[in-house]
Amino acid sequence: MHNKLGKRLKELRVEKNLSQKALAEIIETNNSSVCDWECGRTEPSLDTVIKLCEFFDVTADYLLGISDY
Repeated sequence: MHNKLGKRLKELRVEKNLSQKALAEIIETNNSSVCDWECGRTEPSLDTVIKLCEFFDVTADYLLGISDY
């Protein structure tokens, strides 16, 4: 499975020096969900995608791998 969302999410998280647990607390989920998204096992809900985009100040197209900016 090609996992652009997971790759982008991990890159953004690492750029902010956040652990999976810290990011999970910020977006009000658990760290196993963040791990699953980054590994491509599951995908976040639309509401969670919105929270991630707002937190990282990126577009959904970027986070989902549709565009590179």
